[in-house]
Amino acid sequence: MNVISTRLPIRTDCRACGSENLMTVLRMGNYPPANMFVRAEDLEKQLPSFPLNAQACLNCGLIQVADQVPADFFTNYLYVPSGAATMHSHFAGLAQVCVDRAKGRLIVDIGCNDGLMLSHANKLGGKTLGVDPAANLAEIAAERGVRVHTAFFNPETAAELRASEGEASVITTTNTFNHIDDLHGFAEGVLTLLADDGVFIIEVPWGKEILETNEFDNVYHEHLSELSLLSIVKLGESVGLDVVDVTKLPVHGGSMRVFMQKSALKTPRTGIVGEMLEDERRAGMTEAETYTAFAERVRDLGGSLCRTLAEIKKDGKTIAGNGAPAKGNTLLNYFRIGPEMLDFLVDRNPLKQGLYSPGMKIPVLAPEAVAERQPDYLLVLAWNFFDEIREQMSEFEARGGKFILPLPMQLIIP
Repeated sequence: MNVISTRLPIRTDCRACGSENLMTVLRMGNYPPANMFVRAEDLEKQLPSFPLNAQACLNCGLIQVADQVPADFFTNYLYVPSGAATMHSHFAGLAQVCVDRAKGRLIVDIGCNDGLMLSHANKLGGKTLGVDPAANLAEIAAERGVRVHTAFFNPETAAELRASEGEASVITTTNTFNHIDDLHGFAEGVLTLLADDGVFIIEVPWGKEILETNEFDNVYHEHLSELSLLSIVKLGESVGLDVVDVTKLPVHGGSMRVFMQKSALKTPRTGIVGEMLEDERRAGMTEAETYTAFAERVRDLGGSLCRTLAEIKKDGKTIAGNGAPAKGNTLLNYFRIGPEMLDFLVDRNPLKQGLYSPGMKIPVLAPEAVAERQPDYLLVLAWNFFDEIREQMSEFEARGGKFILPLPMQLIIP
């Protein structure tokens, strides 16, 4: 892969609950960060890579990356949620929840990315502020009319914002909490900025769904944690935040929207909180055998997928990849699927087009390349958006093209 391996300290305790009862689930090797796409002029350069080892906490069911990328990585970021139509409707729904809860007071979205959710909140009359360290995304958000404070969120940032903006009635973080190394420091910042009667809303993939549907591709350097509900409960208890409600969500292969409030309020939990905690217990999220079986299934899926691709290529057929998501790069790098198997990738995100995938260095093109080059198969790396992708690629399917879904179980459609 022409990379320079960089060693970073390995965690010996759980980010959420602090337990040292950890087991290594997957040793994936050394890869560049999953969103570190490569420019053509840099293809022959030595690129940085970092170990990617997944651990499980047998005390709270958190799955975490033992190693992390340097702290300044997120100052330029290439993922934007607005590339998927599904996320527009999803964030419109979250915006309505936030505006209803805020009742005219401040809504702060931490990790606001390109401002998609807050732009919907603004249309509903919400008073909003985004926080994000990625200056390139803050510019896109500003074009949507979203105010963004460009910084990493921590207790110091929270104190600064409270002094300049006032307290927040609603604080949200969607698919950002799982990017944070210091979860306790982040939570302390929330406590500083949040009004006494305010609500903190976390959206993340649900660890139970990741285990049960073999979603190992959710693990990459930026995704430092894959959270169970129990891990959030234990984290909250340690800092003074209670989990009071939760909503199951279909996005990203199965996610959860967790509502937290200050413990001093003594807000009673809704019934679904207990139900989901019991679901996690029955799923064995604190049992070593569960993770051993998960790792075995992942290895079996990799072998099956690579054999399938090799047979297709042996028959003289061509294969491209649909989507260039971070999770797709975990899959490509772990299973060693490179340009000898996939002629190219297509992605709707213009920030990735014209670049090469990190690690395997497969060219990323605009979706129109499918019609121009007419591959026989599309390996759907953004499999969690397959319904949307299938609709977008209706002409490909109409001329006889087939989709390969690598996860949750390998499937060829039609």
